[in-house]
Amino acid sequence: MSVATVSGREPTWRRGSRLVAGKLGHSPSLRLVGKRLLAAAPILWGVTFLTFVMMNLLPGDAAVALLGGQATPGQIHQLQVRLHLNEPFLLRYGHWLLGALGGDLGTSLTTGQGVTTMLAQRFPVTLELVLYAFVISVALAVPVAVLAARRPGGVIDRLSTLVSISGLSIAPFVLALVLSLVFSVKLHIFPALGFVPLSQSVGENLRSLALPAVSIGIPLFCTYTRVLRADLVEQLLSEDYVKTAEAKGATELRVLVRHVLRNAMFGMVTLVGLNFGTLIGSTVLIEEIFSLPGLGQGLVSAINERDVVFVEGAVLVFGAVVVLANLVTDLLYGVLDPRIRHGRSAG
Repeated sequence: MSVATVSGREPTWRRGSRLVAGKLGHSPSLRLVGKRLLAAAPILWGVTFLTFVMMNLLPGDAAVALLGGQATPGQIHQLQVRLHLNEPFLLRYGHWLLGALGGDLGTSLTTGQGVTTMLAQRFPVTLELVLYAFVISVALAVPVAVLAARRPGGVIDRLSTLVSISGLSIAPFVLALVLSLVFSVKLHIFPALGFVPLSQSVGENLRSLALPAVSIGIPLFCTYTRVLRADLVEQLLSEDYVKTAEAKGATELRVLVRHVLRNAMFGMVTLVGLNFGTLIGSTVLIEEIFSLPGLGQGLVSAINERDVVFVEGAVLVFGAVVVLANLVTDLLYGVLDPRIRHGRSAG
């Protein structure tokens, strides 16, 4: 006979476990995560399929690109058979998709290494570069936007507008070349090429990624500054809670930083989530310019060498990161404003 039958009450430990499981099962955030992950599956499949189609439509033969122009027809045929390049398009994609579902992304056509191993070696470089650029852009955008919104039409506001427009007018790869010319060739402050791992030296690692991160981060800083400044000014001029806080004796700067900034962050958070794909895409050219051994540089090399297997793996990783970034953006809405119910919005 159980303890619950003898005492007539459910044990505390069992009741606690049931309550916790019930809360987790009915959590709006968990439901949102589940729905987003289910929606991500067909998106990632479509991205990989379209990539495979485009790589298949490129002119030339992958076997010829790998062996060179001096290869004989026999050698080309042997390589096509060994790499399954002579198989129909849909059959090759089906083999890759089945392997990917099982966690095996295949073997690179050019290096013979496992694509999963190559991605694991290159992804930390790209991730660090993206985070570095993101930190630079947000760390600059928030204080500049706050100072500009404090005095709309003032000196700081006009200067921030001028800087933002100028920064948005320059493409990241052009900015990268200019920064490399000034700070590497002329001033010798930062290295122009190469990468120092974080495990080897923290300081040298940050120096090797400084110019690439600034090249990506400056355009983002300009965009975030304009969006956040506009939201701050709108909140200051139209919301009643601002007048209430000022009537209680709070200073203008305190109201702006403590109350208005949090409410105005929604537009910036949305923009960060939507622009994350652009941020990931910018790393492709930037890594090639600064010779960084990340996913971007590997993707460019794989496209040039017709390494379809590596391209598929890299595109899958990029797509997964973008989907995850948008999911985090949705969850941040609930952190900024607890009144938001993800369960209702997701439904």
